[in-house]
Amino acid sequence: MTRFFRLMAVAFLFIFAAQSLYAQSTLSGANVITTGVPFLTIAPDSRAAGIGDAGVATSPDVNAQHWNPAKYAFLESDMGVALSYSPWLRALVNDINLAYLAGYKKLDEYQTLSASLRYFSLGDILFYNELAEFTGQQKPNEFAIDFGYTRLLSDYWSGAVAIRYIRSDLTGGQMINNTPSYAGNSYAADVAFYYRNQFQMRRAENVFSAGINIQNIGAKISYTDGEVKDFIPTNMKLGIAYTTELDDYNTFTFAFDANKLLVPTPPEITDPYYNADSTLFTGGINSDKSVVEGIFTSFGDAPGGFKEELQEITLSAGVEYWYNQQFALRAGYFHEHENKGNRKFMTAGAGFKLNVFSLDFAYLFPLAHNHPLANTLRFTLSFDVDAFSGQNK
Repeated sequence: MTRFFRLMAVAFLFIFAAQSLYAQSTLSGANVITTGVPFLTIAPDSRAAGIGDAGVATSPDVNAQHWNPAKYAFLESDMGVALSYSPWLRALVNDINLAYLAGYKKLDEYQTLSASLRYFSLGDILFYNELAEFTGQQKPNEFAIDFGYTRLLSDYWSGAVAIRYIRSDLTGGQMINNTPSYAGNSYAADVAFYYRNQFQMRRAENVFSAGINIQNIGAKISYTDGEVKDFIPTNMKLGIAYTTELDDYNTFTFAFDANKLLVPTPPEITDPYYNADSTLFTGGINSDKSVVEGIFTSFGDAPGGFKEELQEITLSAGVEYWYNQQFALRAGYFHEHENKGNRKFMTAGAGFKLNVFSLDFAYLFPLAHNHPLANTLRFTLSFDVDAFSGQNK
């Protein structure tokens, strides 16, 4: 029991440690990086959402397609599917929803195919012209469909690539400021690696894992005739995780992720007509940089220097507890610097697993009053096709 209480103490320290990592002076003003199709960055499943949006290096599951498709190589089951659903921004509106369908199929002991579909509905939107005249009602939506290939490289390493098609229809073809608008389309790819080492220590099974996933390397997206193009959210996820058994029934996992957008930071300008000493930001998403140039310059283009580059890294930390591999409790923390969006929230979750089905849910607690993410819930239902076929046999 002494070890149990020590691990519980470490768990809570691990979650709250991320809050102190940015205890440093800040810029004079916010300089938020904005991109097109930001729905691609929303955590779609309940397990990772329950541990603070950490999922790059955790144990593999059917929803690995979003976090790190290289994890599929270490799954024991040959086939699985999962469906996730989340009412989004319920503190503001009641008709925005995110749905996520993911699945995988092992070809052999070395190769795995995977796929996912993400659908984001923005509810009903009323459009008016510059004279405040009603011009129509639309139901904007966005979706992304992707396919992945995973290869086991050794006993400890695996790698994966995924290709993605993205479509974003925000206006339904409405005229915006006398300019025709269209649905935006883009293509992207992910490159991911995963390391997993299982070993015994003090007669208990332990697992150390690490992962990297560079997501959404792809073309800019445009909603007009192509003159204005926005970067999609290319980002790099890095993570580590450690799993240890207390005994045959109790298991703890500690996970930590860091994430950085690989798109240009809005540059600063001085406006002499307003205030000679004021620092303003141009917006940045319509940069004339190429996608490749934007990725490489994103590590050193912040006007605030290295200090601001550190502020662009979001942090996730969480702990997951399993009893008899059937019942799970989760908690986590997500941190984003106040100059880069100021998303700071705690998460909690639970899961229940049978031989064939798994049911998980997660809940989000913002650390600010009247936050638009308040009361965010996620639900995930997973189905182990391999286990179901075995039962029938």
